[in-house]
Amino acid sequence: MTVEDVKALAEDIRAEIGKAVVGQEATVDILLVALFAGGHVLLEGPPGTAKTLLARSFARVIGLDFGRIQFTPDLMPGDIIGANLFNFQTSTFTLTRGPIFTDLLLADEINRTPPKTQAALLEAMQERTVTIDGESLALGARFMVVATQNPIEQQGVYPLPEAQLDRFLFKQTVDYPSASEERRIIAAHGSHGNAMAPEEWGVEVIANASVIGEAIAAVAQVRLVDEVIDYIAALIRGTRDVADLESGASPRAGAMLAGAARARAALDGRDFVIPDDVKALAPALLRHRLILSPAAEIDGRAIEDVVTSIIETIEAPR
Repeated sequence: MTVEDVKALAEDIRAEIGKAVVGQEATVDILLVALFAGGHVLLEGPPGTAKTLLARSFARVIGLDFGRIQFTPDLMPGDIIGANLFNFQTSTFTLTRGPIFTDLLLADEINRTPPKTQAALLEAMQERTVTIDGESLALGARFMVVATQNPIEQQGVYPLPEAQLDRFLFKQTVDYPSASEERRIIAAHGSHGNAMAPEEWGVEVIANASVIGEAIAAVAQVRLVDEVIDYIAALIRGTRDVADLESGASPRAGAMLAGAARARAALDGRDFVIPDDVKALAPALLRHRLILSPAAEIDGRAIEDVVTSIIETIEAPR
């Protein structure tokens, strides 16, 4: 598969998702970049903005197994990863796998559950394995988490710890649709009732794990020149020298940004990364990794403004 094939595949995926989801083009692009870069995505937005339908449609189009966990305050780690249960008939323990054993996992309202349960995803997101009673069990090579969370200002939420946030490649803000998009949503979905199954909207499967693997292999061949590597390093290091920030981005963020930039270049049909790829992805990659200083919080600074300032300050190669 070539980068031109990757571009064509991405266009077909967008078209199929568009049958069920109105708008959300930027979020679909973020999901595509994360898929081809092997990363996870955190979607933040108010209820009713099609986050769940988007994740379901995305999983169906690319032909991956889909699993969903509704995170609640009483959810336990074993409810996610599974457990060895004693069978009284055979007097043996039987492994019962949890819903995490899938390809694309939708972690719905992940910040509605306590930190102990949130932590059940840490190993899976980093190493694509889970450990049950000392035994390490592998997840699929295409394992991907798409998590949704309510805005942190809402009641009854548990903020995700920094270590878990750092495992997400992107944090994408899902906003309300435009006036024209909202009218299309009302016209289409009002006549379908509460249709949450993508197949009810005619969304077809156009790929599978093998095709996605070939696309990822093609993305890995995209060239990253020294000047762009230096630019990525300068951006990441620049987050650690800002008075408005208490904590900057980790070296892992730089490696993730490089991989994501390769994927974005391939989606555009290029076999080389340009600085605009880095600039376009930097806000979604940095916004959840940076912590405002107490003084900046008191002054009412927004993390988005700080990220934009850093990107504008670091000169891009020509």
